[in-house]
Amino acid sequence: MFQLYYHHAAKAKDDILSGLTVALALVPEAVAFAFVAGVNPLVGLYAAFMVGLITSLIGGRPGMISGATGSLAVVMVSLVADHGVEYLFATVILMGLLQIAFGALKLGKFIRMVPYPVLLGFVNGLAIVIFLAQLKQFHLPDGSWLSGAQLYTMLGLVLLTMAIMQLLPRFTRALPAGLVAIVAVSALVIFGGLETKTVGDIANIGGGFPPFHIPAVPLNLDTLIIIFPYAVILAAVGLIESLLTMSVIDEMTETRGQGNRVSIGQGVANLVTGFFSGMGGCAMIGQSMINISSGGLRNLSGIAAALFLLSFILFASPLIEMIPVAALVGIMFMVVIGTFEWGSFNLLKKIPREDSFVGILVAVVTVATDLAMAVVVGVIASALVFAWKQARHIHAIEHIDDDGAKIYTVHGPLFFASVQRFSDLFDVPHDPDRVIIDFVHSRVADHSAIEAIDKLAERYTKAGKQLQLRHLTPECRQLLETAGDLVEVNIQEDPKYHVADDKLAG
Repeated sequence: MFQLYYHHAAKAKDDILSGLTVALALVPEAVAFAFVAGVNPLVGLYAAFMVGLITSLIGGRPGMISGATGSLAVVMVSLVADHGVEYLFATVILMGLLQIAFGALKLGKFIRMVPYPVLLGFVNGLAIVIFLAQLKQFHLPDGSWLSGAQLYTMLGLVLLTMAIMQLLPRFTRALPAGLVAIVAVSALVIFGGLETKTVGDIANIGGGFPPFHIPAVPLNLDTLIIIFPYAVILAAVGLIESLLTMSVIDEMTETRGQGNRVSIGQGVANLVTGFFSGMGGCAMIGQSMINISSGGLRNLSGIAAALFLLSFILFASPLIEMIPVAALVGIMFMVVIGTFEWGSFNLLKKIPREDSFVGILVAVVTVATDLAMAVVVGVIASALVFAWKQARHIHAIEHIDDDGAKIYTVHGPLFFASVQRFSDLFDVPHDPDRVIIDFVHSRVADHSAIEAIDKLAERYTKAGKQLQLRHLTPECRQLLETAGDLVEVNIQEDPKYHVADDKLAG
């Protein structure tokens, strides 16, 4: 009994200390993303607290950290600039409702349709984005780069942080390496009299409890027309990033999250956050990696991170503002190293070139635009690659039967990408007067396939030759316009699948 108690107590300690480390890393991120969106830093901090707390309570993916993110902030910029922060709060509420609907309709399962090369590109692209985001901390307020003693001090503290995080776990795991690094580097700066940028130089994080606030926007159709497009984009970006982050954590921890519950949790969090002056948010892969590597594998870690962050805002802002930015940059650099799939370089020689292309494409688009666009582009590219591969598989085996008729036995799927190759299989001018095309080993998949069969039948009819089509489904027979009576009906042998066709859908 006592052993069980100590076991649970040790896990709780890991979660709480990991939550503290994550909370410290959340502060500059939330502030930075608030600046990106063009809102007050407290709007970002309130979002990090509210979203992080609610998703950890009901989100369905233990160990995953949520908060204000850059992928959402870049979408919010034009909305805030054109209409103001009140419209942003209203948009976040609508975004939450859309995400709840997505989860309630059990659409989270569609994340399984994202191919592995897309997931690999997402992880690598996001690692690069996190790295590039940290470079801003090496700038002066006027935008120029640090130089001289300032630069060397910053680099030295970053390297010291990284060294502590790398070496400390070899000796003890009693405390999270990230937390020890922050405390050690902060002590060195404070008591050593070093001049370097601190959290307080970025923003004043002190404030009260997030106030309940109904967005001050007109409740009419004009408002809905303004906020709805933004809400749809934000909901999609937030869900894609959250569900892909869930997949990464699933792989790391060899567990399985609940996609629909994650979607509902994200939606409820954003719905509530919009009423508490927050900018909304979603899963954060960087902070989630810090949490997992620090031992925060349960929901308690996310709850602790949110409550620590709130305590910083309410009571400890002077202390938090003394933390060197270099310590937090060092932690994020270690996250980049841990997040990037270095093994993907070796995979380039082992996996098909098409998959390598998709992974690199997703990484590049993630860096150049945003995550949602990258995933959409990656899924489309993967689908086109798959279609191109399948299109090469269609072929026909020819033979002459005892009656002198030529029989084409088609093998492989017939769909939009393979119709040209299918049409090239037949030698209409030189074929005998009677031709039979057998589809017993072929799958007629879409309307493009139906049109290809119909046009082929028309070619044989114009050539004055008799054509029979065997083993087509009833749906195919109904949709063939030119072939008409040329289709040989064979109910017992015909396959029973349904063809995907716009006419049937109508």
